[in-house]
Amino acid sequence: MSTKKLGLLPRLIIAIVAGILIGNLTRSIHLPLPVQILATFNGVFGNFLSFIIPLIILGFVIPGIADLGADAGKLLAITAGIAYGSTLLAGTLAFVTDSVFFPFFLSSHADIFSHANPEDALLPGLFGIDMPPLMGVMTALILSFVLGIGIAVTRSETLKNATREFQNIVTKVIEVIIIPLLPIHILGVFTNMTHAGQVGLILRIFVKVFAIVIALHVIMILIQYIIACAIAKRNPFTSIKTMLPAYVTALGTQSSAATIPVTLASAKKIGIQEKIADFVIPLCATIHLAGSTITLTSCSMAILILHGQTANAGVMLPFIAILGVAMVAAPGIPGGAVMAALGFVQSILGFNDTMSSLIIALYIAQDSFGTACNVTGDGAIAILVDAISKDKKKA
Repeated sequence: MSTKKLGLLPRLIIAIVAGILIGNLTRSIHLPLPVQILATFNGVFGNFLSFIIPLIILGFVIPGIADLGADAGKLLAITAGIAYGSTLLAGTLAFVTDSVFFPFFLSSHADIFSHANPEDALLPGLFGIDMPPLMGVMTALILSFVLGIGIAVTRSETLKNATREFQNIVTKVIEVIIIPLLPIHILGVFTNMTHAGQVGLILRIFVKVFAIVIALHVIMILIQYIIACAIAKRNPFTSIKTMLPAYVTALGTQSSAATIPVTLASAKKIGIQEKIADFVIPLCATIHLAGSTITLTSCSMAILILHGQTANAGVMLPFIAILGVAMVAAPGIPGGAVMAALGFVQSILGFNDTMSSLIIALYIAQDSFGTACNVTGDGAIAILVDAISKDKKKA
């Protein structure tokens, strides 16, 4: 079967297994050269990621804000506000839960990276190629706000079309270069970590992390529907059952955008007004990422703790708040959210290249469940907006 027919997740699993096998082999026969060749690729690829991250932020956030502003009305503002509130709630829920449970099974492994610099345990590449980014991450985000809001206020179709075309270019870079090369990058990361003797414990630990993440997804879905259905006077469990086709479809597509037709059909079966469903579901597919936020928050905290660093509220809550904006209009492809967030795990949480590579692998490994949580939550937001819309008509 060609790699084009294989999904990203199977390719990553193959890369991880191959990395472990190669790492064990090179370690047992004391042959560092293959590891160093892969490390060279990782160094170049990592530098390219650092270069492209500000462009990803510009390409996603500017048209996302411009579209919201251009179509702005009270209903859109309400929908966007609810979606952002849901994302903040999801991240905060993850932070609080992780703060309670993670120390019990992660703190004792904080010496997993026992070196002052975790990368000291890894073999270096044979050479490197510098690719300095055009601007910093925060500069890109602020510029995105200025341009996005400016385009919305001035209603400049020329600039809006230009940003959409720029978004198409950035999306192509992700689809054609970054995503296809990710398995090789992950192969190199796990080969190097296995060669350094670190990977076995990491995998055992993150099985527990994933169990908590998926449990949080389920809890978040329940919270969303209990709140929405209490206001709309509906049965939350019947509504969740009706949305199950969207959940299952998202498990296969790993894309909120690709799941829109099923999510839309499920939402209409609940009894939501057709015009509300047609408006809310496609919008929330790009701005509501509660499941993705839970995953990114949890994986980030786990990696920080394993590196002996502190994952406190002063660091994590601003990170969660900015994720809700940074992932707006993330492309409808597997791994889109983590790519949009990558700059902020580096600039806010201080992730190095190895930590960034690890969070990419961990995020994509459960991307199906995060996406399923996202789209199922879209149905709850549609229920809530539908109820608000009906109340406004009565008033």
